[in-house]
Parts: sequence; C-alpha cells; structure tokens
Amino acid sequence: MRLTFAPLAVLAATLFISGCVSPPAPPRPAPEPVAPPRSTPPVSPKPQGADWRDWAVTPGDWAYRADTRGSTAVFGAARGDALLTLHCDRTAGMVYLSRSGAVAAPLTLRTSSLERTVPVQPSGASVSATLTARDPLLDAMAFSRGRFIVEQPGATTLVVPAWAEVARVIEDCRG
Repeated sequence: MRLTFAPLAVLAATLFISGCVSPPAPPRPAPEPVAPPRSTPPVSPKPQGADWRDWAVTPGDWAYRADTRGSTAVFGAARGDALLTLHCDRTAGMVYLSRSGAVAAPLTLRTSSLERTVPVQPSGASVSATLTARDPLLDAMAFSRGRFIVEQPGATTLVVPAWAEVARVIEDCRG
C-alpha cells in the first residue's frame, strides 16, 4: 500500500505548492497614440546668437528665369511663396529688390562686407526697393560669405543664401 500513496502524496504536495504562487500581473494598457506633428509653413529662424552669420538660413531655394526685358531671381518655399525677388530691368539699368509683405518700413540689408538701409515703396502684396545696376550693395549681396540678411521692422528677418542666381540677375543688368 505504500506504493499507492506515494504518487498521491506527490500530487498533493504539487497542488499545495502551486497554490502559493501569485497569479500573473494583468497586462499594462497600451500607451496613448501620439498625434503626428502638424506641418507648419517655413518660418525664418529666430536669431541664435550675436553673430547673424551663424544664424540658420531661411527655408527655401532660389529660382532664376530670363525674359526679354531682363531677368528675375526668386527666393522662396517650394510651394511658390516668393519671400524675396530680384528683378533686372535691362532697359532702365535698374534692379528691383522686392520682399513679400505690406510693411512700408525701410529694408536693412547686411552682407559680410556691407550694411545698408534702403527705402521701399508698396507694390501690391510686397514692398520694393530700387537700386542702380552698378550699386555696390548688389555686389556685396552676390559675394557675401554664404548668406545675407534682409531685416525690416515689423517683419520676419530673412536669412538668404548668396547663391549664383543673385549674381546672374546683377550681371544681366550690367550687360
């Protein structure tokens, strides 16, 4: 009889020990889904330090096109928003610098070699400054080290790359 009780004793001991183990913890709830970030239009970076030459460039690209009267370089976002435009009127020997916005305050242009404030005239949804084709400010913009800035009270500062399109418009006007 001893042999019959042994398996029962082992079974009873196993059931007794398994009763001492706590039940598994309930599963943790799934984390709340994170909403994807909203896309925002390109915004000029806020100044990051004392030296403007270290500021990040305003998002956008230059586009150049020539026409029968001269040429135009447009800086802006890919979706077609022109932030800054240089237009050459070859017949008049003038370069028109236009900035989007309706603020009629003068523009201050800073390059690595020159800084100057120029008056503007309202022109629809932008303001425009007129420069002669031989104005040294244009050369300073074309040859600025990497970027130049366009400041205007009441408007966002533009940190614009000094790409070849700027020089092309100037050279087109000088003939």
